[in-house]
Amino acid sequence: MNDAASEFSYSVAPNPVYDDKGRLYVLFAGESQTLSEHKIGPKIYDYFLLHIIESGRGSFVHEGQPYALEAGDAFLIRPGRLVSYVSDKRQPWRYRWMAFAGPSAEDIVHDAGLTSEHPVFRPSAESNIPRLLTDTLDVFRSRRAGAHLSSLGNLYLVLAAAEDVVRGDSALPAADTAGSLAVKQMIRYMTDQYAHPVSIEDMCQSLGYNRAYLARLFKKETGVAPVTYLLRLRIDKARGLLRERPDLSVQQIASSVGLTDPLYFSRQFQRLHKQSPTAYRESVLKRKSQSNN
Repeated sequence: MNDAASEFSYSVAPNPVYDDKGRLYVLFAGESQTLSEHKIGPKIYDYFLLHIIESGRGSFVHEGQPYALEAGDAFLIRPGRLVSYVSDKRQPWRYRWMAFAGPSAEDIVHDAGLTSEHPVFRPSAESNIPRLLTDTLDVFRSRRAGAHLSSLGNLYLVLAAAEDVVRGDSALPAADTAGSLAVKQMIRYMTDQYAHPVSIEDMCQSLGYNRAYLARLFKKETGVAPVTYLLRLRIDKARGLLRERPDLSVQQIASSVGLTDPLYFSRQFQRLHKQSPTAYRESVLKRKSQSNN
């Protein structure tokens, strides 16, 4: 018995916690075993719709461009684009899908390399995209309170897997930009981790670079050593807390920016800003009082 004799099935489940106020959100997920020559469109959608084909074959037409697809292929429908898709006569396809939208959806899809010129990609045989789509459908069916967060996490993982396939080696920076990218990674790392007792050695190890190499590169790009940049970042964050949180002690503020020794914190603050943390706070409060009078 060939695939054309497969019994038709269709199942879809909406996000039980629909949130159209978020920057990105999943609308629904579904699966279907189509019938022979089952056709959808030509039509347009007002959301993104990602399909992955589990078995069978068919044709996808995007803005007049046809694509012959089979098991293992995936295709992305973009909002506002005229599309149609039809399953094969002898081997009608079975596919899964996920619909999503939001103000940041276009940028995230573009970052993953899924441009309007390349709406089709083929994940590896080991790809977790089919499982992620299945998990999304199952969690929507369960109607659990955290279903919307689970689905959003799955969507990010799907797009990450798509980017690995679409960009491949092209995602690696060219030699002349690798240095700038490494410095950006370091700055991002320090910006995210400054409140923790992170060391430059830990950061270099986490990013997979030699410490001496990164230190030279960082100083060349920024003019300061990484340890100096991290200290200045912490002190700058502390200045903000001294201005905005008068209820916190100097020791609490020092701890909040990753400097557990309040004496060291005060010395470095004095060195960089020519006054102690307490004096700085008092001067800020005095200026606020004068401006209110």
